[in-house]
Amino acid sequence: MAQFNIRQYNEMLDSNSIKVIYSGPIWSSGIDGIAEMLLKRLEFDDISLNASQAVFSIFVEQMNNIMMYSADKERKTSSEGDSLEVSKGIFILGIKDAKYFIQCGNVVTEYSAQILKTRIDHLNTLDKKGLRQYYKQQLHAENDNPESKGAGIGLIEIARRASAPIEYKLEPYSEGLHYFTMYITVQQGGNE
Repeated sequence: MAQFNIRQYNEMLDSNSIKVIYSGPIWSSGIDGIAEMLLKRLEFDDISLNASQAVFSIFVEQMNNIMMYSADKERKTSSEGDSLEVSKGIFILGIKDAKYFIQCGNVVTEYSAQILKTRIDHLNTLDKKGLRQYYKQQLHAENDNPESKGAGIGLIEIARRASAPIEYKLEPYSEGLHYFTMYITVQQGGNE
């Protein structure tokens, strides 16, 4: 049996400024537990209310996106014979250079990859006022994504709360699938 050196893992996480990391299946009650831990972490860090709210809001949007859109699923049959399907992904929170960074990753379909690219590229062209106006406009618009399971405003909410443009990467994963990584920063002083 392999032995793990926890101290080495802690040193690696500390050297990369990582404070919270989760990788695995994501379901709504699981999000609640991670959210509670994240809130305690933000309270412990004693950051501004604006920054804390921005980090938490981005976390919620990212986790919901993974839960709803991840093409990587873990399947299981319960003891009662029910078929269970749970999305998988990764979430990382860290602090570097007086900024929180929030990163998530999950597998997406080719179709979703193209929509994500188009939408994020568009959002990154807008300033804060433009994002506010676009958000209001999209609240009343019809969602044009047939794979969408929500209102289609999650990425706009993330962009509104971020301190810098959304960084992302789409890497080929397997036939018809891509690995999507999104990286967001929030100033510790907030996004006034």
